[in-house]
Amino acid sequence: MPIDILLQLLINGILFGAMYGIAAIGLSLIFGTMRIVFIAQGTMIILAAYGSFWLFKLWGMDPYVSIFFVVPASLIVGIGFYQALFRKVAKAGQFPTLLIAFGLMALLENLMFVVFTGNSRALQTSYSTYALTLLGMKISFVRLMVFVMAILGATGVTLFLKKTLLGKAVRAASENLEYAMLVGITPHQVNTVTFALGMGLAGLAGVATATTYAFDPFSGFVFGLKAMIALALGGMGNVAGALLGGILLGVVESYSAFFLSGGWADVISYAVFLLVLMFKPEGLFSRDTSAKL
Repeated sequence: MPIDILLQLLINGILFGAMYGIAAIGLSLIFGTMRIVFIAQGTMIILAAYGSFWLFKLWGMDPYVSIFFVVPASLIVGIGFYQALFRKVAKAGQFPTLLIAFGLMALLENLMFVVFTGNSRALQTSYSTYALTLLGMKISFVRLMVFVMAILGATGVTLFLKKTLLGKAVRAASENLEYAMLVGITPHQVNTVTFALGMGLAGLAGVATATTYAFDPFSGFVFGLKAMIALALGGMGNVAGALLGGILLGVVESYSAFFLSGGWADVISYAVFLLVLMFKPEGLFSRDTSAKL
C-alpha cells in the first residue's frame, strides 16, 4: 500500500473526526459539570445546521459569517433549555435528565420535520468542492475549516475554564460541588453557563455540518451517538480528550471505510467503543476516573 494513500486516509480521518470532536466537547462540558448525558446534542447540531442553511439560502450569507449569528442564538437557546427543562431536575439524577433530553430530541426532530420537511439539505457554495494540494495530497477546504473551528473551539473553552473567574467556578463545581458551594459558587449559575456553552459548541458544529454534509431532521441521532463515542474514547469531562477522541474516531472510520466498506466503518467504531468501555472506561486520554475540565 503506497504511503501517500495511507497519509491521505489519515488526513481525511483527522479532518472528519474534528467535527465529532466539536460536538463531544459540548457533551463533555455538560456532563462534566451537571452529569447530564445530553442525548439531544446531535439534534441541536442539526437545528443549527438548518439555521446556517437558511441564512445562506434566503439572504446569501456565507456559512462562516453565519457563525456570528448561529452560535449566539445557540447560546441563548441553551440558557432557555436549561432554565425551562433541566434546572428543577438537575439534582434528581441522570435518569430523569436523560429522559428529558430524549424527549427534547424527539420533539425537535419532529418539529424540524414539520417545518423543514424531510428532504435532505446540503449547502453548495463556490468553495464547497475546492481542495488544497499539500505534498501531493488533496485537502478539502471545508473539512480543513472544520478542523480549524474545532481547534479554535477547544482553545476557547480551555482558556475560558482556566483564565476566567466564571470558568474557574465551572471547574470547581465539576470537581466538587459541595466545596464549591461553600466558597459561594451558585450551582444554577454555573450550570446555566455550562449548558449555554455546550449549546454554543453545538451551534459551531452545526455550521460545520452544514458546510460538509447533507442532513435532514433525523440526522442528529447518529451524529450525537458518534459524539458520545468520541467522548467515551477521550474521557468524560475532559475537553482535550473529547477533541482527541473525535479525531481518533474519524481516523478509525477513515481506514475502516477504505480497507473494508462504509458499513464496516460503523461496526468497527462501535466495537472500539465497547472495547474502550470494557478495558479503560475512564477514556484513553484520561489519567483517572475523575472528571476533569
